[in-house]
Amino acid sequence: MIRLRRAITGLLTSTAVVVALAACGSSEASDTETLTVYSAQHESLVRTMLEGFTDETGIELEFRDANDSELANQIVQEGDASPADVFLTENSPSIDVVDKAGLLAPVDPRTAEQVEERYRPESGNWVGFAARSTALIYNPAEIGEGELPASMLDLAEPAWEGRVAIAAGGADFQAIVSAVLALEGEDATREWLTGLQRNAEIYASNTAIMKAVDEGEVPVGITYHYYWFRDQAQNGLIGDDARLHYFRNQDPGAFVSISGAGVLAESDQQDDAQRLVEWLTSPEAQERLADSSALEYAVGVGVASAEALPPLADLQAPDVDPGSLDSELVTELMQDVGLL
Repeated sequence: MIRLRRAITGLLTSTAVVVALAACGSSEASDTETLTVYSAQHESLVRTMLEGFTDETGIELEFRDANDSELANQIVQEGDASPADVFLTENSPSIDVVDKAGLLAPVDPRTAEQVEERYRPESGNWVGFAARSTALIYNPAEIGEGELPASMLDLAEPAWEGRVAIAAGGADFQAIVSAVLALEGEDATREWLTGLQRNAEIYASNTAIMKAVDEGEVPVGITYHYYWFRDQAQNGLIGDDARLHYFRNQDPGAFVSISGAGVLAESDQQDDAQRLVEWLTSPEAQERLADSSALEYAVGVGVASAEALPPLADLQAPDVDPGSLDSELVTELMQDVGLL
């Protein structure tokens, strides 16, 4: 089991709830009342990173929490009339949808500079504030380390029929597919997805994948790193027999997904909204992320992630502009091959 030096606190998720994060104002408080934050990231991680924001700024926050695609589509439908001031995503393809619709304002350059360059898009209209790595979870009782595929793309080969688990309907897996699309092109992605449609056992979530692999239902599954690390921090309640394999070598299976933060262009509270994004990417908030039970990666310049995690630099992730991921084409391709 992995021993964490940093304290582990409870982690909660929520959907479609509205929560006000209120506190007393300061003498430097803005004359605005509330920022509306549409957030698809895990509730407790966002609240942890924003701890002290209202006390210091006097800016109160109202959250609308739901999943990535739901909130992105809602913002696009609302258009210029959206009440959202700030949009936070779990994976970047959804914030790209909003960006491509012309609904985001440029991020303050000083804020962008707080984040490593590879974790912000070329557009400059949003910025990363957390990251997670793709990994292969496997059961060493079912498959030897030497039998693991050299590339995630190999899982489409006939030899893997019935031997790999995916959560096809989840935003996490679809973000991974968007990286394959960006790196390999449409034809190769369609071919890969066709192979997975034949080979893969479909599960409802990454946690369900970890449980299935742990119990020997399938030998391997595609997931993000932090599900396994969180479970290990809780003494392996679900995945005590499972292990993680990193593809490295700039393989599509080494893709690092970014959680994005952006300011809505039509927000009438631009300064306050920019201040919130600046706060999320600040060294203090990034260190709170690293010290939390989320076990996601910090992306702030010079901020180390949780000690339990292999350093991001060691994972040899492929170079993908996080603003180039096409979630709409991914959905079309997955529907065409029968995965959605």
